[in-house]
Amino acid sequence: MSLRVAVQMDPLEHININGDSSFHLMLAAQARGHSLFHYDVRTLALDEGRLTAWAAEVSVQRVAGNHYTMGEHRKIDLVAEIDVVLMRQDPPFDLGYITGTHLLERLKGQTLVVNDPASVRNAPEKVMVLDYARFMPPTLVARRIEDVREFHARHPGDLVVKPLHGNGGKAVFRIPADGSNLGALVEMFHNAWVEPFMVQPFLPDVALGDKRIVLVDGEVAGAINRRPGEGEFRSNLAVGGSAEATQLTAREEEICAAMG
Repeated sequence: MSLRVAVQMDPLEHININGDSSFHLMLAAQARGHSLFHYDVRTLALDEGRLTAWAAEVSVQRVAGNHYTMGEHRKIDLVAEIDVVLMRQDPPFDLGYITGTHLLERLKGQTLVVNDPASVRNAPEKVMVLDYARFMPPTLVARRIEDVREFHARHPGDLVVKPLHGNGGKAVFRIPADGSNLGALVEMFHNAWVEPFMVQPFLPDVALGDKRIVLVDGEVAGAINRRPGEGEFRSNLAVGGSAEATQLTAREEEICAAMG
């Protein structure tokens, strides 16, 4: 059965087709014969209970610089004209993002939204995983420099500092063991974000890669190992990391079983 799929995401002209997972979902949907529409979350409108978006039909292809063709924009009804909404826009995880989830909840029982907007809102990835701290390196979520220094004293060595609601490896910093730039970096985080940030010991084994594992209904559907690019410690594909096929270790299978 052919589906009409509306993809809520960032502008197509700005994406990296090699590392953007939304683009590859669109390629896969198109290959299965589904129709694709693209819209920006900021165009959602709720008018007397009818949820619409300013959208355009698109086709995609794996050709850098010529990776999509877009039709005319028009207002579409996300119930009457759409079967599935893919909620895929990048953070910031701000009030605009949260409001988008509240609006999309209005589609429940009429149009399938993937993933469920209430679950997306209630499970920001760097907060949700704190339920599985037994599988994580020591972790601090805080804003005060004094708390960070106390944490560093307990875990001497290099640190990694990252935004709590970031993505794609953006603003992820490595702090040397002497903490020489820690104060300036915390000041920068204070000025850029109102929420706390995350601090963890740096794990040298990241040079071997980190694994991105996909679960569907709690079962492992596939996995890749992402390796950092030259001169980088971040393995995100968006900042030059590379991906390779991989197998899971017994420890990784244990983690997947707990989360699934």
